[in-house]
Amino acid sequence: MRAARSIIIPAGRKARILVVDDSVVIRRLVTTVLEQVPDFEVVGTAANGKLALGRIDQLDPDVVTLDVEMPEMNGIETLKAIRARQYRARVIMFSTLTERGGAATLEALSLGADDYATKASNVGSLDRSMLTLRDELVPKIRHLLCWASAAKGPGTTVVTRPPVMARAPRPMARRALVIGVSTGGPAALAEIIPRFPASFPAPILIVQHMPAMFTRLLAERLQLRSKLAVKEAQEGDLVAPGRILIAPGNQHLRVKKSGDRIVAVLDQGPAENSCRPAADVLFRSAADTWGGAVVAAVLTGMGQDGLQGARILTELGAYLLAQDEASSVVWGMPGAVVGAGLVHTVASLDTIVGEICKQF
Repeated sequence: MRAARSIIIPAGRKARILVVDDSVVIRRLVTTVLEQVPDFEVVGTAANGKLALGRIDQLDPDVVTLDVEMPEMNGIETLKAIRARQYRARVIMFSTLTERGGAATLEALSLGADDYATKASNVGSLDRSMLTLRDELVPKIRHLLCWASAAKGPGTTVVTRPPVMARAPRPMARRALVIGVSTGGPAALAEIIPRFPASFPAPILIVQHMPAMFTRLLAERLQLRSKLAVKEAQEGDLVAPGRILIAPGNQHLRVKKSGDRIVAVLDQGPAENSCRPAADVLFRSAADTWGGAVVAAVLTGMGQDGLQGARILTELGAYLLAQDEASSVVWGMPGAVVGAGLVHTVASLDTIVGEICKQF
């Protein structure tokens, strides 16, 4: 996985964005939305990948929004060229909420795209379309960038303090692993899931912030590389060692006891942290079912989903890990639990599975 630090924007300069889409309507819509943001600047547009590569050479954008389906050179081919040429720009893919769009999005994320935004097929009026686009795209761009402070001149030394770690967890047999992940998650999961041995002695339950259908496609891709059984969770699925269940898009995943078994429960309750599924919901449910006999991992993602559930779990004696900043696309979710002093281990993607396995 490509290490992905935030691009530093010099103080006083706007973020430079290139919009690439074969639809003139979409180009105008995206440009209008982004130019309403005071510290964003759309420096150019392109109707296909070949034109986009030339624009990147000329304009050196900080961010490229890249449509998946285009003539002459599509989004996947363009992304490959961007990464092969080692352009510094962060890339956000645009795709439709279709099976074809979902498969292309997951392929793009595996090839180094930083994030994605979905094109709703029918969002109503122009105002509604702009609102939907602004609510999804603008925060994602912001989380990939960092503005330098004018107060920090050349040579300024920034002192960072080591994180405050949680008190030692209670010694107990661990019975489940729960994972919360968002931006950068598909690539992170593709890296860690194959590392779990076939003998891993506990069920694994995952909340990845993605739309419905995308999560099924993600599970299918992970199954191809996993020694364990991976599937999108369905109501009543058995939660048992050897199985990995991924929360479906637009549904919360919980667990409950059913006789002498533990099964998956799905619902469309209110979104939490603007998310459904939400890691907090899964983490609380794990606490209700297993108490502190849980290992929880919070991986790359923007926002703070998982923070409150992690607090409950650690109070019960659970063991909590967070992905380190260097290997995260966005250090929002893991940074939140680290900053709250709830974490026992901060690990890179290369080492986190080994650290998890030590707890079982």
